[in-house]
Amino acid sequence: MLNHAAWITHDVAATTDFYARIMGMELASTIFDDQVPSTGDPIPYFHIFFRMGDGSTLAFFELPGVPLPSPPSHPAYPIFNHMALQAKDEAEVLQWYDWLRSNGLDVVGPTNHKGLILSIYFHDPSGYRLEITTPLDKKWNRHTEQGYADLKLWLDAKEAAVREGRDVPQAMIEMIRETRKRYQ
Repeated sequence: MLNHAAWITHDVAATTDFYARIMGMELASTIFDDQVPSTGDPIPYFHIFFRMGDGSTLAFFELPGVPLPSPPSHPAYPIFNHMALQAKDEAEVLQWYDWLRSNGLDVVGPTNHKGLILSIYFHDPSGYRLEITTPLDKKWNRHTEQGYADLKLWLDAKEAAVREGRDVPQAMIEMIRETRKRYQ
């Protein structure tokens, strides 16, 4: 079970409003100190935890005076780096879609990921990308054998592209398209 995942926020008040009021999580615990216990670094912080339905928590640190991070080096980072929260079914995902939009959030989706999961995407006040999802395939995270076969296919194609001096992203696109043709 996940105990907690943590990120930096530059506005703990907006973060609290978002996760408590919009997302319906309970403010579970807080800690503040003038140094980081695990390293001894003299960084004052406020650490806040929000409890999810299964008891696991999301946590944030507000660190006064810490500058905003540099922009990512590629647009893939803010697209793929995200956290997915599970809804019980498709109807709940759609309820979240309506609720989030009614609270002024820009929501992308719903997106059907090839029959595996249904998702919507949005951002919290710190800019972190969140997903609310539900399985469409009840065994969505039990396809281990296929997972290893896909991993081998991916690694072999990438290794061949490097060995042959080919453009790796283009080689991966070609492998994906060729594989897709076989399964259509």
